[in-house]
Amino acid sequence: MREKRLYINTIGCQMNVYDAGQIAGVLAPLGYTPTDDIEAADMVVVNTCTIREKAEQKAFSFLGRLTKIKAAKPALIVAMGGCVAQQEGEAVLKRMPYVDLVFGTHAIFRLPEMVRRIEASRCRIVDVRMTEAIEIDRPVDGPLDEGQVSAFVTIMRGCDNYCTYCVVPHVRGREASRHPDRILEEIRMRVDQGIREVTLLGQNVNSYGNKEGLCSFAELLEWVNGVEGLGRIRFTTSHPKDLSDELIQAFGRLDKLCHHIHLPVQSGDDDILKRMNRRYSRSVYLDKLARLRQVCPDIAVTSDFIVGFPGETERQFQRTLELIETVRYDGLFAFMYSDRPNAPAAKFSGKVPESVKKERLQALLDLQQSITREKHEAMVGQVRKVLVEGPSRGLGESAGGNGNPDIRWNGRASSNHIIHFSTADAHCPKKEILTGEFADIMIEGAYAHSLWGRRVQG
Repeated sequence: MREKRLYINTIGCQMNVYDAGQIAGVLAPLGYTPTDDIEAADMVVVNTCTIREKAEQKAFSFLGRLTKIKAAKPALIVAMGGCVAQQEGEAVLKRMPYVDLVFGTHAIFRLPEMVRRIEASRCRIVDVRMTEAIEIDRPVDGPLDEGQVSAFVTIMRGCDNYCTYCVVPHVRGREASRHPDRILEEIRMRVDQGIREVTLLGQNVNSYGNKEGLCSFAELLEWVNGVEGLGRIRFTTSHPKDLSDELIQAFGRLDKLCHHIHLPVQSGDDDILKRMNRRYSRSVYLDKLARLRQVCPDIAVTSDFIVGFPGETERQFQRTLELIETVRYDGLFAFMYSDRPNAPAAKFSGKVPESVKKERLQALLDLQQSITREKHEAMVGQVRKVLVEGPSRGLGESAGGNGNPDIRWNGRASSNHIIHFSTADAHCPKKEILTGEFADIMIEGAYAHSLWGRRVQG
């Protein structure tokens, strides 16, 4: 079989990163191997996200840049997958005449047959058919990057929450959970390949198994915690309304569960939360955080915020800033509201001007940056255990051009903080390979987005 090259451009969330691995895995039997050289590719896939307008624009911009490559290489297969493909369907072929294949979020396992048809007859195909049952019922042995120590594992697909700003239920479908046996099988396979840490993925992992009568998410975490050879467990995303006492208690008793939770709140004002259909109040959110911190005092908390939701007043925005001051997040993601197709909020009145949204976004980010800086500085002098992910990108063996021959490394603490460190230590040989190992790091420097330290004896 002739070796063919596959280039995948992944745009958007962690779920799309996982899906990209699935795409590479199902196409491997057809002779496709991943490449970073788009000019050498026999097939190019853009795996898209429509959760925000900017991500959708980015996907079409990337496809537009393929015009010259396709003209010079007519046999190239150009495909769009993911949420934008699911949303737009046939319209993509009309808008982009050089696109050969449009496949939706439920069509990954149908890819091989579609690609065979295109290879044989150069037809154009659209497949956005959705299914009720989750199709990730078996692990796909997709390729890992060299030295990769962490992997994503999807445990469920879709969402039943129907937040008024969100398109996920429309492009990913309703909630469907994988059987725990299949999840554990995939995790064990990845551990055998050298993975030390897994991140369990779902639009709302807290409701895992509810519809199918499977185990609870906390029970699943306990089983994953028992996988031999696995060092750490993370998960995302958590919906606050489904954060159970059982899950909160898991942070105090499961030794592999990282002390970090991403708990999107979106707004600090109750009226805005109601218009968003979030189904919790500010006080309920704060109560759950208080119980988390009681069970796990050093837990790091991150969140998502939307500024400029239709009808948001200046006072309601100030309530959001007050919430950030109260919680003192370790980090957050913030976005300006944008209308999305099929989302109810697109029809809401009271649209906030772009200039106001930009001002609010900057004010929120400035506030969080000051809190993050303070929290980072408070960590100086502490020792944190990191899972080493590899040499610090761009630093190599002569970091900063200062003549220091020691390799500089980076890893993540249980709290998800990124920590860079040097091997200039009597206890660590200069050329020791640390990727995939756990190392105790004394924090000596604090920066806006990361920390710096040195390795110490555990």
